[in-house]
Parts: sequence; structure tokens; C-alpha cells
Amino acid sequence: MAAANGGAGAALFSEEELREVSGVRRGEDFVEMTCGCTSHRYGDAVGRLRVFASGDLEVSCECTPGCREDKLTPAAFEKHSGKETAGKWRNTIWVMVQGEKVPLSKTALLKYYYLAHKSSNGSHKGRNGRPSHRDEFIRCTRCGKDRRFRLRSKEECRVYHDALAKINWTCADLTTDRVTCDDEEERASRKVLRGCSRATSCAGCMKCVCFGCETCRFKDCDCQTCVDFYRNSESEGITGRT
Repeated sequence: MAAANGGAGAALFSEEELREVSGVRRGEDFVEMTCGCTSHRYGDAVGRLRVFASGDLEVSCECTPGCREDKLTPAAFEKHSGKETAGKWRNTIWVMVQGEKVPLSKTALLKYYYLAHKSSNGSHKGRNGRPSHRDEFIRCTRCGKDRRFRLRSKEECRVYHDALAKINWTCADLTTDRVTCDDEEERASRKVLRGCSRATSCAGCMKCVCFGCETCRFKDCDCQTCVDFYRNSESEGITGRT
């Protein structure tokens, strides 16, 4: 039975969609439930799956009392469980419904995940028909000023992607613009202009916030985000489609 907690998570799924799903808890912006993945060699690896309206999915593993694997992607949880046929997590990760193991693909729990992918591969387009990405900011760890990154091309997206992964990023690392820590930070009134094709001062919408596409994900990058994107895209047959 679903727990009657409040918050935005209460509106993500109807009572009918969560009926008889084991271990449901509604958080402020997510719904959480018991999940698992079964390996023929290691047996069941149990965890807690969180589903967010953004389409994000997170798994906290509880395979052993001392396991510290937290906030795993479904693909990473599948691999961690020792599942022999990795890459098919929609069918191999299950939730308990009426006491039976039911694959995620046969539940309503992936509807926001699919909407996010539909957005990034369909409606998430700019005026030229290509995926649109709004400008992003990264704060310099030395001067504390936010610096703008324009994401109009794959090359620009890669610069931002690599900068985001650098823990101690500074203005000196910015190669696309000649900016130093001595330069002034953009005014707040300027920062709100981030290149959305729908509204100039958009705070983030389906037209300018990308959940992952071939422009901002990279096959030669070994970060978990890129690895999961191409693994999932290939299993769904969507890589290369715009």
C-alpha cells in the first residue's frame, strides 16, 4: 500500500498506478518503492527506487547491510547486482506487485522517464530543428563568480560537460572566452537571459532543458551519465534519431 505522505511526490502517480506495489513512500518531489534485480549466480539484490517527475531514476542499493552504493542509475544498479545480461534494466529490475516480481517495463513507473526521452529526441528542438540547450553557468572555485557557457554546438556542450566534471573549476580553465577572475560577473538581469526559444527569461522548460541527447552526450566519455545514455539509446534503438 502507498504511504500517505504529502508533497509534490503525492501527485506523480495515482492510487491505482501504485496499488499493491510494495514499500511505496511519497517524498517531497519523488515516489520511492522497493525494487530488485535477480542474478542467477548471486540471487536477489534489493534496493529502493526513486522516481522523479524530471524522468530521473535513482536506486539506493540494500543488497547487504554494509552496502554503500547510493543514487545509482538503474543501469549501474543492474551491473552492481551481478546480472548476467546487463543493458536491459527495464526488464531486469523489478518491483513487488501483489507479492510478485514485476519488471519496471510492465508498470506505470517509467512514464516520466519515457516523457523525458521523448522530449530530448522529439519536442526538444530549437528553431532550426536541432536539439536546443539553454546557457548554463558554473561558479569559479577561486573567485566565486558565475561564468556563462553557451551550448549551441556539440563542441560547446563538450566544453561545459568537461568543466562540470572538474571539481575545482576556475576561470583560468575557460578556453572559449578570455575571462579571468578579475573580470566582473554578469548582472542578475542579464543572467536570466539563457537562450530559450520559447521565452527570453525562461527559468527552464521542456524547450530548453535537455535530459540528454547526442549533442550533449559523448561516446568517448566514460562518465556514468554518458555511458548510461548510449547504453539506453542503443537498447531502445533511438541513437541517431532527431
